[in-house]
Amino acid sequence: MAASDAFVGLGSNMADPSTQLAGAVARLAALSKTELVAQSPFYSSKPVGPQDQPDFVNGAVWLRTQLTALELLDQLQAIEQAHGRERIRHWGPRTLDLDLLLYGDETITSERLTVPHAELTNRDFVIQPLLDLDPRRRLPDGRSLASLRQQCPDNNLQKLNPVARILTPPG
Repeated sequence: MAASDAFVGLGSNMADPSTQLAGAVARLAALSKTELVAQSPFYSSKPVGPQDQPDFVNGAVWLRTQLTALELLDQLQAIEQAHGRERIRHWGPRTLDLDLLLYGDETITSERLTVPHAELTNRDFVIQPLLDLDPRRRLPDGRSLASLRQQCPDNNLQKLNPVARILTPPG
């Protein structure tokens, strides 16, 4: 099977969100039949939906994978579960949210999966990280992410400093 370019959105607003996202990126990079091509910067943004929750940290990764879209979705959901994801309230707080945003040039509509992601065009915290990864990227219908970003509602997006990594113990 030929590899497909897949773009995955990352989000968290609980339990040290930047660390949650960094851990998810590491797990995504370790998936079988999958290569991590690039990781976007992380951004903070106001929550969509209920406002009685902390701000989110969001980002995206570009994967090249031989997994099918549904196999990749299964892996994303397993990673969410490993990070303690609970689906209590629609658009509510979460430790980790991984969304398959784009899968090659495919348009997928099934009971389990919609690609491109149904809310992609309405979310600056999704479009901006995608633009960071591939400024020339277009949706399967031909619309450019750059033009969509200009039309997107403002969600008070703020670019964050990179997460510090300690590679060896001090001392």
